[in-house]
Amino acid sequence: MKTKTVLSVLGKDRQGIVATIATTLYEAGANIDDIKQTILGEMFSMTMLVTADEDTCGFNELQERLALDGERLGLQITLQREDVFTFMYKV
Repeated sequence: MKTKTVLSVLGKDRQGIVATIATTLYEAGANIDDIKQTILGEMFSMTMLVTADEDTCGFNELQERLALDGERLGLQITLQREDVFTFMYKV
């Protein structure tokens, strides 16, 4: 089953952020559909639209893998299902 998700990353800029997260997504069978990143001074911000393949790696497991990346890199990483994200910010 394919699940559309929104991945948010925030923290101090450093080398290897995109590579680490992209590798984790690849290993989980997920696809990056769109990506936007910005560096504001020393702060790194990135938002991705990702299609997760839950037959390869369940949503909760993917969240856990990304949380480990966040701990290693000192980043705040949030993965949400797109429908939940859209509902939360609907006015």
